[in-house]
Amino acid sequence: MRDRVLILSVLIVASCGLGYELITSALASYLLGDSVLQFSSVIGCYLFAMGVGSWASRYVRDDDVLNRFIDVELMVALLGGISAAALFLVFAWLSAPFRTALYAGVFLIGLMVGMEIPLVMRIFNQRKAEFRDIVSRVLTFDYLGALAVSLIFPLLLAPRLGLLRTAFLFGILNAGVALWTTWLFRAEVRRPAERAVRGAVVLGLLAMGFIASPRMTAWAEKGLYGDEVVHAETTPYQRLVVTRWHDDLRLYINGNLQFSSRDEHRYHESLVHPGLQALPWARNVLVLGGGDGLAVREILKHRNVERVTLVDLDPAMTGLFSRSAPLVALNQGSLKDPRVTVVNEDAGRWLETHAEVYDFIVVDFPDPSNFGLGRLYSVPVYHLMARHLAEKGYMVVQSTSPYFAPRSFWSVDATLQEAGLHTWPYHAYVPSFGDWGFILAGKRDDYAPPRALDVPARYLDPDTLRELFHFPADMPRLAMPPNRLNEQSLVRYFDEDWRKVIR
Repeated sequence: MRDRVLILSVLIVASCGLGYELITSALASYLLGDSVLQFSSVIGCYLFAMGVGSWASRYVRDDDVLNRFIDVELMVALLGGISAAALFLVFAWLSAPFRTALYAGVFLIGLMVGMEIPLVMRIFNQRKAEFRDIVSRVLTFDYLGALAVSLIFPLLLAPRLGLLRTAFLFGILNAGVALWTTWLFRAEVRRPAERAVRGAVVLGLLAMGFIASPRMTAWAEKGLYGDEVVHAETTPYQRLVVTRWHDDLRLYINGNLQFSSRDEHRYHESLVHPGLQALPWARNVLVLGGGDGLAVREILKHRNVERVTLVDLDPAMTGLFSRSAPLVALNQGSLKDPRVTVVNEDAGRWLETHAEVYDFIVVDFPDPSNFGLGRLYSVPVYHLMARHLAEKGYMVVQSTSPYFAPRSFWSVDATLQEAGLHTWPYHAYVPSFGDWGFILAGKRDDYAPPRALDVPARYLDPDTLRELFHFPADMPRLAMPPNRLNEQSLVRYFDEDWRKVIR
């Protein structure tokens, strides 16, 4: 019975150990961007710390292994359980030392986790088990636990519980292991009553943290965003937060501002109308990204448009902007319009599996802040888009800021040209973002900016339309290489450009 419980403990501690690693990596990606860098650095630090912990376990005396295992479990439960909440609060209210807190926390948790398996194996060894049985049984369940949490975390825990509550849940499981080990081996454990009390206290603190997680998240996000948070949701793909200050609604994805209701009309009018106004015959329009429905709102102003297909990865995003009354009012119910078809799929995969041709394509992806998004700005993906573009049609791509991120902007332009398209870069001033860039592209080479609009607009007029395509002397064209899928230089340019701005 005791051996079976110990094996079950291995399964649980392995699951929790990998869980803390995934939670910290995901949280760092949400808050700092560049998911590949965050996952790589966190995992590297964590594995190094586990190695140190495994080495340090040799100094635990043979007659003290069981006691130290229980103590380690309680320490892992406490440190791992509060890790996500502590990091989130540090980032929101004390952003300067965040990276120090991040890697210090990762190292401490990894150090403790690294001691768990060696101590369990020594407990089995003391019970006269054969070494080959010890290794095979312990490592088998260690790997099974890792497999289980690697599947459950992205599919169930993160989207349903969120990162904070998931961390508290893993901490509760570690504390549970400490308590049942104390009870099961009470005849061999020193001061079992004292350890049981400590375990109960840790378990109680983690349970309270689990219950209070929504309040902690709201408090941290108030510090992070400043305004009242009216909606917050963790989906399998991203963290969505909507804030409100008086009449200003703002959407943040993974902490990055996507729009402000006070000036989003400047962005979306500039994104849609310079290209679509030049296609009075356009009937069929494709929108990639733009799950908020704001670009679709502008497209539907053109009476010639008969069908709009919106492809956005996250059903939570399109669902939110189809149900929430203030957000539906903002996009004027565009996602419920009978002319609009909403598809929740990865844009790249969807383009590969469909053959329909569109008169106008709007590409409104988030900025290429990580390699997952950078892929959507690559030569192969633009080749796919070109296959879906009518010979006389146009496509438009939001392309970051030509002023704050010039290398990124002109790299997007070079990538579109590498995909065999003619390009016409332009830009507009959006107060929430600064000077923002767009690139119109097509197989044809005869674009001319429209002199007027046939649809109502709050920002664009004949003079503004003419100015969109003029770049002043301090925003010169740069000769940049295209963003190829195997190297994704655009992600590096984007990170370096914006890092200069933040400094």
